[in-house]
Amino acid sequence: MIENLVIVESPAKARTIEKFLGKDFRVISSFGHIRDLAKKNLGIDIEKDFEPVYEIPGEKTKIVTELRKAASGARNIWLASDEDREGEAIAWHIAGVLGLDLATTKRIVFHEITRDAIATAIGNPRTIDMNLVNSQQARRILDRLVGFEISPVLWKKVQPALSAGRVQSVAVRLVAEREREIISFKPESAYRVTSVFRTGETDNSGDVIRAEASKRFPAAEEAEKFLELCSSAQYNVENVIVKPGTRSPAPPFTTSTLQQEAYRKLGFSVAQTMTVAQKLYEAGKITYMRTDSTNLSKLALATLRETIISEYGQEYSKTRQYATRTKGAQEAHEAIRPAYPANPSIQGSQNEKKLYDLIWKRTIASQMADALVEKTTITVGMDNSPVKFTATGEVVKFHGFLKVYAESSDQENGDEEKNLLPPVKKDMPLYYNVVSAVQKFTMPLPRYNEASLVKKLEELGIGRPSTYAPTISTIQNRGYVLKEDRPGEKRQISVYTLEKGKISHSVKNEISGKEKSKLFPQDIGMIVNDFLVENFPEIVDYNFTADIERQFDEIALGKLKWTGMLKKFYAPFHKTVESTLEKKHRKAAVRFLGNHPETGEPVTVRMGRFGPVAQIGSSEDGNKPRYASLTHDQLIETISLEEALRLFTLPRTLGSFENEEVVVGKGKFGPYIRHKGKFYSVKKGVDDPYSLTMERAIQIINEKNEAEKKKVVREFGDILLLNGRYGLYLSKDKKNYRIPKGTDTDNLTREECEAIIERSEKKKK
Repeated sequence: MIENLVIVESPAKARTIEKFLGKDFRVISSFGHIRDLAKKNLGIDIEKDFEPVYEIPGEKTKIVTELRKAASGARNIWLASDEDREGEAIAWHIAGVLGLDLATTKRIVFHEITRDAIATAIGNPRTIDMNLVNSQQARRILDRLVGFEISPVLWKKVQPALSAGRVQSVAVRLVAEREREIISFKPESAYRVTSVFRTGETDNSGDVIRAEASKRFPAAEEAEKFLELCSSAQYNVENVIVKPGTRSPAPPFTTSTLQQEAYRKLGFSVAQTMTVAQKLYEAGKITYMRTDSTNLSKLALATLRETIISEYGQEYSKTRQYATRTKGAQEAHEAIRPAYPANPSIQGSQNEKKLYDLIWKRTIASQMADALVEKTTITVGMDNSPVKFTATGEVVKFHGFLKVYAESSDQENGDEEKNLLPPVKKDMPLYYNVVSAVQKFTMPLPRYNEASLVKKLEELGIGRPSTYAPTISTIQNRGYVLKEDRPGEKRQISVYTLEKGKISHSVKNEISGKEKSKLFPQDIGMIVNDFLVENFPEIVDYNFTADIERQFDEIALGKLKWTGMLKKFYAPFHKTVESTLEKKHRKAAVRFLGNHPETGEPVTVRMGRFGPVAQIGSSEDGNKPRYASLTHDQLIETISLEEALRLFTLPRTLGSFENEEVVVGKGKFGPYIRHKGKFYSVKKGVDDPYSLTMERAIQIINEKNEAEKKKVVREFGDILLLNGRYGLYLSKDKKNYRIPKGTDTDNLTREECEAIIERSEKKKK
């Protein structure tokens, strides 16, 4: 008989907790949810007040059997799943499956996995909070209703195998609307004038001041005329303003701000951040990672104060408690912080160390003194024009929190002093070295990246800490949105330069529209979004979706009945579904681009069965149309006739090499070169398959063949000893086998290779 059985949802969490509990406790894991809505017949009995029908998935039956066996031999059972709504629902499902009495079953929660937190939780058990459970049930049921009822509509009216979700559809709408803003954006140019002044009369003498003109000039003629004025002008310092100022630290991390900052500073995706944070939490390194509160506990504040005074001195400490501004935030929770603030580093993987370091610095900085800065503004006047030049600089007088952390900046701590201005006095004469007028183009709003989309959803009150990462992953997995880099395009800019009384003109190239890890809507995402906006405006309405989230919060607080909320939502929603199904079948939009310049055939683009396609010709003419798939970076609504025709030039034969044809084409995995029955990848962003030359193709073929030769270390008939990224390994029949540590690879025999392969196969079985 086990005295105490503790059930958590994760094996890693179980191992950490077990270290803090005595021999009278056994900790086991449920491996997440053990029950979910049945897949047949919706899994909801709408007629019985939205009664959910739960089932144990096939892959969970073994775990449930083990849980039942352990529970049958325990005096006390403690349910210790996570403290949020999802964790509360997991505890409730476990109690239901194991037949536990809700009135007497002990539910314990903790914000961090430390000895003190576990001891406090064991000393203060509670019962399962049915308000939290009902809030989770309401979300799960409502999302099932939306998905199960809208998806068949999409299959009938748009394309088979599509699906829609409540929060995901709103996220796709944000990305699609931003893309259309960018498409319709018309860049305008103006000339930005900057000058390098000196304090000395002779060339390159005295101190240097870099300043910008207060006016921008829309036309080249105006910019050139202004430079002529600059050539003959007398300059003097009109004003010097020195203002003391302060900079305050950012609050400790919430789920959303951690995702944003980990993206900016570490390049982590939203899902990656949450995976690494979960490992840190389960290992007892940080507090719970799904939170929208910026609160810190009194104990944490005291420990942080001690750490800061010890490390940096009394003057660097300033205890703060931040107010949470997020809609529906749960103040009872804590922000994400180190479980042991006195530890600036941890043991773990590189990503775990990096994320912990970020969390530690942000938390420490939040409790440090303001930085004291001195901002200087110098206004430079000219005697023949009302246009002023302005130079600004800032010097840090006291670093305060900047000694540890600066938000969204990868600069070193000393970089704040780079804009230091020389000492100058009012009416002091200045002399120009160089005055430049550079053509600048206005830029559209940037596309969303994962982190900025999460930030926007949070601003709108859509989604909660537990839903951000799944939402971002889902819209990409469904193919509605693609995350990728784009190289940008070359653009010419005009530059006028005044130096030593002479004005010269030059043209420079700049890269415009370069994108890194941005979210691009795909054609199917745009089409589904347009269909939902037209037929289900409420589902993709930002305010409506935010209001649904607010109602979930009210259910969690016991202020709203969950079945009543669902009833109010479902009646008008179901009516909309039925009326949309009755509407006449909408034909997929076909966009006419023009006629083929040689044959005169119509060229169109549309959404095909397997994605967006361009088409030359029409079956109505009695001819067989030709088709070509659009590339992932092309959209039906923006592709030009020239771009569409280019799609039909692949595959193309470049010539003959070693008596075999060299063909360049485009397949499922991108552009390729085919030679002697072998395929060679064409590097994305480096080589363009449409303009690839024979010389470059031969170079790619030779490079790949040379690399393949170097890869083979030794051959044992059909068994190869190969050199890979992670060292030597064996290969047989296109299967790879790891070589055990300590193996003498220099004197390896075929018999030893066969033994390694045999042992490996047995292990797999």
